[in-house]
Amino acid sequence: MSVVLVHNFYQQPGGEDAVFAAEGALLEAHGHEVVRNTVHNDEVAGLGRLELARKTLWNDESYRKFRALFRGARPQVVHVHNTLPLISPAVYYAAHAEGAAVVQTLHNFRYSCVNGLFYRDGHVCEDCLGKAVPWPGVVHGCYRGSRAASAVVAGMLGYHKLRGTYAHEVDQYIVLSEFSRQKYIEMGLPEEKLSVKPNFVDSDPGAGTGTGGYALFVGRLSQEKGIAPLLAAWERLGSRLPLKVVGDGPQASLVELAASQLSGVEWLGRKPRDAVLALMQEAILLVFPSVCYETFGMTIVEAFAAGTPVVASDIGTMSSLVTHGRTGLHFEAGNADDLVAQVEWALEHPGELAAMRVAARAEYEEKYTAEVNYRMLMGVYERALARRRLDMGSP
Repeated sequence: MSVVLVHNFYQQPGGEDAVFAAEGALLEAHGHEVVRNTVHNDEVAGLGRLELARKTLWNDESYRKFRALFRGARPQVVHVHNTLPLISPAVYYAAHAEGAAVVQTLHNFRYSCVNGLFYRDGHVCEDCLGKAVPWPGVVHGCYRGSRAASAVVAGMLGYHKLRGTYAHEVDQYIVLSEFSRQKYIEMGLPEEKLSVKPNFVDSDPGAGTGTGGYALFVGRLSQEKGIAPLLAAWERLGSRLPLKVVGDGPQASLVELAASQLSGVEWLGRKPRDAVLALMQEAILLVFPSVCYETFGMTIVEAFAAGTPVVASDIGTMSSLVTHGRTGLHFEAGNADDLVAQVEWALEHPGELAAMRVAARAEYEEKYTAEVNYRMLMGVYERALARRRLDMGSP
């Protein structure tokens, strides 16, 4: 099968960029012909506001470029990861014009939310859920804190919903969890086009021993990741279980202050992936305290691969990724007291915690290896091809 992978890079570590790279390598490892086409956000710097807005809505140059690419490469499937802002939904039309099936991975909730998180002012927000045009997101400047930029994104979404782009020009969507699938059904995407395929760990780190004597947080240091309740919990837990924090972000100063004042908190900054996996292998547990929905929790799956149980917020995707009492524990999102209670329970029940290590590793082997993911990806592609043949009137 020949595949063209398309992505507008954020140029940030991990996330969509890493998934794009991993899936390309996975396809090539199984003998598929893969062509990658990427656009980088640094190209935005040379555009004026009106020009950027126009290209976000519909990029004629992108359409012509992709028509030519697809005409030459003759892919069976065009798999798109991100179109914002420069590729635009024009890529879907270019793919269909050249006879290719279109698959779109939904890495966030931007179909109904301009910032893609369903999160605003420190709390979950669904004000735009189900609206043809997410105008509340414009009022609140939810995209990059700018009403003007939010209006561009909202206009793009409203225009392409009205035009039928999302309903008809994508043959199959990949969502990363059942929670996300249900949210997208609420948003109005066709249920039969939504396939659940989680992200995967592209190289198995192997199970660790969990004998490091510390808890671990890995992620962006920002409000929606639950940094404040995490640090509040460790004001009480630090004497019993040290916490290592890996990551950087807008709330790095809070973590730095906590590390200077609390003996049980250590901030390690950013670390390369191999170093993070090594820390996971020896951690007693991983803490995932997000207070937003999340579309997936790659850190959770990596912890499972290392055989490390996860204490996670009982909200959104995390509540289904982590099975309470089997692969980890749940606590009420944003509730530092409940986080303390769950960690203390884990420390007081070493036998159960050891069993969770075994179950976490088994969960990875069953659902999140590269081989399992490859089979799921092929299933999505076959459904997309079948839909394209049906829409074109072919047997």
